[in-house]
Amino acid sequence: MAATLHDVARLAGVSIKTVSNVINDYPHIRPATRDKVEQAIAELGYTPNLTARNLRSGRSGVITLAVPDLGLAYFAELAAEVIAAAEGVGLVVTIEQTGGDRNRELDLLRSPRRQSTDGLIFSPLGMGQEDVDALRVPYPLVVLGERIFDGPADHVTMRNVEAARAATEFLIAQGRRRIAVVGAHQGEVIGSAGLRLRGYREALEAAGIEFDERIIGYTTLWHRANGARTMRELLDRGVPFDAVFGLNDTLALGAMRMLQEAGVRVPDDVAVVGFDDLDEAQYSIPSLTTVDPGRDWIARTAVSTLQARIAGNAPETVAQHLAAYRIAARESAPVAS
Repeated sequence: MAATLHDVARLAGVSIKTVSNVINDYPHIRPATRDKVEQAIAELGYTPNLTARNLRSGRSGVITLAVPDLGLAYFAELAAEVIAAAEGVGLVVTIEQTGGDRNRELDLLRSPRRQSTDGLIFSPLGMGQEDVDALRVPYPLVVLGERIFDGPADHVTMRNVEAARAATEFLIAQGRRRIAVVGAHQGEVIGSAGLRLRGYREALEAAGIEFDERIIGYTTLWHRANGARTMRELLDRGVPFDAVFGLNDTLALGAMRMLQEAGVRVPDDVAVVGFDDLDEAQYSIPSLTTVDPGRDWIARTAVSTLQARIAGNAPETVAQHLAAYRIAARESAPVAS
């Protein structure tokens, strides 16, 4: 027969309540007592009745991750890292896609499905700062991304402006003065494209390099095909450039393919830098220099922050958590010797 809570308590020489406290990770347990209980659990092969425990606690042990599109490699890799982080603390993740549509995002926040999970990690794309009040929800919520700041929920995001500035400075340090951009969004200020373009412009200004609108490539969705198409448009303009900053890796990879098809040598003629440090960036030819924006840290911090809210031991005030970044230098823009 399967071991019971009573069996564990008897073998460890403690009360059933103490065993329950250890299983539920109650913080005020003496280390020696915790060790005895954990040894008894291992010896007996005891498995907690999670269903009963969840019914008693009012929790499901399930959280939701909502992202715009798993077809975008960044969100696919983020989802994998969120799932791994959640598994490490005993949580299961369900995933919803919003398509980046504002109405679907608002519906998701209000959906009755939220009642069946313990909390939500939410990466909006269609919503904006004007929708900040929609984040006042009656369940634990952690917001990702750059669409909404200073909201009523914990916010975990990357340093878009600073990281983009560092990527541009990296190219300038190699003597590149005509740095094209692939992936800008017309009129965007808040959002990944707007913030990264701001960092790019700050770096140019600091270096005394004039901003040239003619080498800014605008597009919509950040897919490889759009990166290639935008690069083709830049080449057709005939305006010279000696480097490319793709505002994400998939754009940069599409742009790099188009450069190679046009007979432009990377990095000899044009250096290329992306943003996101996707796994694919290591294996392209040439391998892609890119910004690692701290995606793994973002996933782990989002999960731990949400878990603290669920457990009721988070600070009363919400917080903004900003990831560190680094430049992952590879063949498409190697470090200058």
